Amino acid sequence: MSYRVQVITVSDKGSRGERVDTSGPAIKNMLEKDFAVGDIIIVPDEVDVIAGAMIKAIDKEGVDLVVTTGGTGLSARDVTPEATRAIIERDLPGFAEIMRTESYRITPRAIISRAICGIRRRSIIINLPGSEKAAVECLGFVIDAIPHALAKLQGDPSDCGV
Repeated sequence: MSYRVQVITVSDKGSRGERVDTSGPAIKNMLEKDFAVGDIIIVPDEVDVIAGAMIKAIDKEGVDLVVTTGGTGLSARDVTPEATRAIIERDLPGFAEIMRTESYRITPRAIISRAICGIRRRSIIINLPGSEKAAVECLGFVIDAIPHALAKLQGDPSDCGV
């Protein structure tokens, strides 16, 4: 089964065409090896807009995985976790925990990430940092677990043993 993925870049400057998005294409490139990835969407740092893009992707377009990049830091405009929390039905903390833990081994600044991951319907949402390097690293830490997590979420009755 080929899972469908939507990449959403969250960036005020990117949404206005004032900055070239590099993290979205890098993430898309990583995911295309194993997933069906649609066109990247770029939205401003606005809770309602971010949430609306995720809801549309999952509820209307039926994607299995939404991966966001950007808006996970500490600035007042970094609101991707708030948008995600507003629409998820259940937390999926292990993904964010491992991303922060492994990133911390690279830089102590990783500890300030507010990224969260969660479940909406039968889909997973993963927040990644906005920098291309950090986004690629973080996705790399969890990418191998995504197909199994989606299979279980979507009703796979097999045992989880490795």
